[in-house]
Amino acid sequence: MNPQEIAASASTAELANQVGGQQYRTADVARILGVSADRVRRMVYAGHCAPGRRGRAFRFAFQDLVLLRTAHGLSSAEVGPRRVNRALRQLKKQLPANRPLSGVKIYVESGEIVVRDRDKVWQPESGQQIFQFAVDELAAATSKVVLADRRRDLSPSPDESASDWFEYGVMIEHEDPNGARKAYERALQIDAELTDAYINLGRLVHEGGDPGGAAKFYSEALRRSPDDAVTHYNLAVASEDLKDLELARTHYEKAVEISASFADAHFNLGRLLERVGERDAALKHLLAYRRLSS
Repeated sequence: MNPQEIAASASTAELANQVGGQQYRTADVARILGVSADRVRRMVYAGHCAPGRRGRAFRFAFQDLVLLRTAHGLSSAEVGPRRVNRALRQLKKQLPANRPLSGVKIYVESGEIVVRDRDKVWQPESGQQIFQFAVDELAAATSKVVLADRRRDLSPSPDESASDWFEYGVMIEHEDPNGARKAYERALQIDAELTDAYINLGRLVHEGGDPGGAAKFYSEALRRSPDDAVTHYNLAVASEDLKDLELARTHYEKAVEISASFADAHFNLGRLLERVGERDAALKHLLAYRRLSS
């Protein structure tokens, strides 16, 4: 069961008028999460976040909002408040300093709290990494026969097209990411206009910890296919990792312009706008994210 996503039933204009210049009020958070104000207060009293105060009233920062969204999702999956607090505390210790909680997926599987961050999956309460064998082993087994024959030599033959190399790269990505990169590169040597090869190379390079290299591949893909919303999104994520928030914003905005139903692009754009202090604009995209995810 996935955690409940950020949501709201009120209009963007109505909430934008209610949100304070710096922080969110209890009523705002309740509407964004789609819960009662009393539910928000109980989550605070349970220790899920520590908002500031203005007089006796709570004032929530964006990170508080993310914590409460996560806590509410876990509680909806019948995880007790003590476990929720313990998992959130451990998770904040386990994540890199530059990796926000909003950038990972948290859910409950067979009664256990599970976190997925890109290609890593683990249980925050124990720190134990999870290896998902069933489907992955089947995919690896079906590719081993081909790999045994073709790994020996990746030099091209006259009857192999760019599409052949691309499809081979897709097939072996999980088992042999380096081999997949070589296959995509070989595909581009044959056909430099094969946009999907640039995209897949960018993703592999990014997952390998090189957002700068990934950005170059994504940019090459956009030169050939400028209206691909997913590639704009991928380039925005890489740009964020490179600390270029202005470029990230440009490409998130382009992604939602091309595909208004791109929920993750709305969420990331809202998160980025919150970081730079444009809270009304951030709220608009967070509400769009909730509407599209509900």
